[in-house]
Amino acid sequence: MTYVKFNQHPAAKAFGGLVEDIFNNSGFKQALKDDFLTNDFFGAHPPVNIYEAKDGYTIELLVPGWAKEEIKINVENKALTISAEKAEKTAENKDEAPKQTRKEFGIRSSFKRSFNINEQVDAEKIQAKYENGILKLVLPKKETIQAAAKAIVVE
Repeated sequence: MTYVKFNQHPAAKAFGGLVEDIFNNSGFKQALKDDFLTNDFFGAHPPVNIYEAKDGYTIELLVPGWAKEEIKINVENKALTISAEKAEKTAENKDEAPKQTRKEFGIRSSFKRSFNINEQVDAEKIQAKYENGILKLVLPKKETIQAAAKAIVVE
């Protein structure tokens, strides 16, 4: 009996290996799982709206379920950072805790968003208000003082 051996072209094997690495590699799956396929992606990055007016900027973050005492706002090195952290509540006695039969929403434990602010923003006058799950920050622009008109005499 004669055995016939077929050699696969190296380029076809390399391309097949590349495709396999892209779609079957755990790194690709892990990136999708960590970022987009879990609720944690949207929980860790609350949605934001930013508006600009002639007198300043307004930033709105959608952060329902947080107490205003848990939210921290910090301005440092031209960066505005908004963060919150919450300890997970646990029953003191596990035997007395009710059995959970369904869980469709999780407890958000933290979030952090940072924004670059320019020289126009007056960091000393930033105001924040939390109402109905929306954190609203008002970032006023610095007042521009125009120099008084000066007549120059030609000599």
